[in-house]
Amino acid sequence: LLPDGEVMERVDAILRHPVFTTALAELHMLERERIFCRHGLEHLLDVARLMYIYDREAGLGIAQETLYAAALLHDIGRAAQYRDGTPHDEAGVHLARPILEDCGFTAQEIMEILTAIGGHRVPGETAPLGRLLYRADKKSRPCYACSAAGVCNWPEEKKNHSLEF
Repeated sequence: LLPDGEVMERVDAILRHPVFTTALAELHMLERERIFCRHGLEHLLDVARLMYIYDREAGLGIAQETLYAAALLHDIGRAAQYRDGTPHDEAGVHLARPILEDCGFTAQEIMEILTAIGGHRVPGETAPLGRLLYRADKKSRPCYACSAAGVCNWPEEKKNHSLEF
């Protein structure tokens, strides 16, 4: 847990990393007319904050920078999915590795974060970071207030019909 006012330097480095900023800008352009949930910075930060809450409630003690790094990078491969059909979790692992290395994450942290990114679409993920990412990614969606909910391709049982936090 970081003291009040302390900066997550490695997370800030991700936010400034040219691969991250380019991927986010491309994704913004590709989703500009999308009526469904988008995958921009707002979504990524919602996921990060939910992961932080879930982690603290469960007493897991995962480092805040690790939680935020996984959340910020989990959809970085979305543009590749739109462009050529590569699953975004697979493309995301490929794009996230050099970002994490450049931003000073350890080999162990990188392995944990990449495993979570690669498995964030799989329910029942066994690693704690992956479980948090899967849950937060799904729960971050405000389906209860979405104007496109009626034509969304998510099954009703996956949609969030109430606010969890």
